[in-house]
Amino acid sequence: MRIWESPLRSVRSAAFLAGAAAILLSANSVLNDFAFDDLPIITENTGIQDLGSLPEALVSPYWPGDYGRDLGLWRPATTALLGIQWAVWGENPAMFHAVNVLLHGVVTALVVLVLSELAPLALAFVAGLLFAVHPVHVEAVANVVGLAEVFSSALYLGACLVFLRAGERITFLPGAAILLLFMLSFLAKESAVTLPGVLFLLDGARDNAGIRDALSYARRRWTIYVGLAAVAALVLVSRYAVLGNVASSTAPLGADLLQGDVPRIWTVASIWPHYFRLLFFPLDLSVDYAPGVIPLAFDWTRSGMLGALLLLGALGLALRLWGAQTLGVDRTPPRLFAFGVVWLVITMSPVSNVLFLSGVLLAERTFYLPSVGFVVLLAWMGTELYKERRRVAQVAFILTLALMSLRTVTRNRTWRDNTSVFNTLLREHPESGRAQWLIGDASYRVGDREGGNAAYRLAISLLRGDYSLLVEVGRQLLVFGEEDAAEALLLRAWQDRPDRGVAPRILAGVYYSQGNYPDAIEAAEAAIVYYRSQDMLSNHLLAQSLAAEGRWEESVRARRQTIASGEGHRWQQWFWLAEAYAHAGDTARALESLDSARIRVRPPDEPGQIDSMEAVLRGSENANGSQNPASNGR
Repeated sequence: MRIWESPLRSVRSAAFLAGAAAILLSANSVLNDFAFDDLPIITENTGIQDLGSLPEALVSPYWPGDYGRDLGLWRPATTALLGIQWAVWGENPAMFHAVNVLLHGVVTALVVLVLSELAPLALAFVAGLLFAVHPVHVEAVANVVGLAEVFSSALYLGACLVFLRAGERITFLPGAAILLLFMLSFLAKESAVTLPGVLFLLDGARDNAGIRDALSYARRRWTIYVGLAAVAALVLVSRYAVLGNVASSTAPLGADLLQGDVPRIWTVASIWPHYFRLLFFPLDLSVDYAPGVIPLAFDWTRSGMLGALLLLGALGLALRLWGAQTLGVDRTPPRLFAFGVVWLVITMSPVSNVLFLSGVLLAERTFYLPSVGFVVLLAWMGTELYKERRRVAQVAFILTLALMSLRTVTRNRTWRDNTSVFNTLLREHPESGRAQWLIGDASYRVGDREGGNAAYRLAISLLRGDYSLLVEVGRQLLVFGEEDAAEALLLRAWQDRPDRGVAPRILAGVYYSQGNYPDAIEAAEAAIVYYRSQDMLSNHLLAQSLAAEGRWEESVRARRQTIASGEGHRWQQWFWLAEAYAHAGDTARALESLDSARIRVRPPDEPGQIDSMEAVLRGSENANGSQNPASNGR
């Protein structure tokens, strides 16, 4: 038996070579540090940095901190893999990047293996090489949090491969494997919800099935689709329990108007030409596509009409080629072109903002799985050209691989660290609202408040007063002592989005520090409603403000909720609870609370305050007892 065979004759060799090419071209990203979203999700996320706290992180939003529920992401499989990596090699970015690179190689190999079940091996191999070199994948591979895309895609394609190789009758073991891979892929990234549609597409492409075959197809395949529906329902119910929603309606940065004020089809259609540009000509890439880079549309524009024509044209051609017959024994089936288009449409649908808002107008990382469809249709076009113009096809293929490889290798270093990411954005797209936001932050850090304010004003204008921008700029202004300006921005954010809790949570602290306790109480209560009583700071500020207003019984309830929400390990919380009980006239519970405070005191703190309060309470208790005849008879 041969150890090595031509990749045009051996599926294993073709998959290995394509995977190796992907690893080789992404290898320099291993030198990158943590950057951009890596910081809040990995290096600043204490929930994944200890195996003891990891289980709690798995039932929490993917994004830690204030915006976790707002962003509407829950990816416990990805969170678990990040936590396991941290446990194994700690804060070592090279190892995290190495995992991404190796998984990218696995995904590329799976692209070849899946497509070889549907197409000639030569076409599958060409598609795999194109997938390996495509620069649009850089953000997913070279930035550590792109793990969600790569990991989910590996599981997704694994399910596709098992499905294709299981044959007409899917027995128990392959069926269980498909359902398990689907569940894990869905728990790694939400876009995996499209797998049932893709499995239907795979069957159609393999068996040349048509609409008239739907009934007989349903009889053969109903069990696997019922299983997929059950898995999806389980994941969606779990998602609702964690996030409070099934499909988040959070608008992309700077695009709140798309939540109903303006028909979003105008903006969505204007984005579609960017899809075609990034897939066919991935030269101009961007870290960010927020308004400024992609403006919101308030009517049909030339870009929007072009996007609609391109999409309708691609779907129309796909429909025509789906039913076309192969001409000649050496021709590749035209249905493969249609397969590529439909794959692209199905897998892109969760992030296209058509069915629901996805949180981004456009992001290169979201092309990772959909681009499988693109490389299929591109490989089909290349193999057809090869049969007519062999030399032209060879030159075009080599030139495409070379240019894309060069762009991928050079682009990997954009994600070297935060400075590199932000400098690249500022250099390439200074018109971005996010870029101006970054300029404002940088200006304030070097003491240029005038320049910072100008950049912030421009960012707020470009991003149309986006909630997260107003809140974060407000926080930055508080750090630098600009309290009045910060308060104005936070109030605007709260008034614009009273359903969110971050702005009132910060305002509660501002008002409390000002001695404005009624407003502090109102803001803290609004934050508590949003956080479902689980936010420690909001409960603490409410308890303190109620105490300052002399509303002691309410303060007791708020303080107990503060303790229940995670502050029970601090002796000070129990001391303040004792104080509230004492003022409310419940000396017995005040003393019990002081006992709880005492056992939680740790050096260098001393129990002096506890001793003093206890002495006062004991004295008061004795004095009241001596005046009460009933107490003498006990």
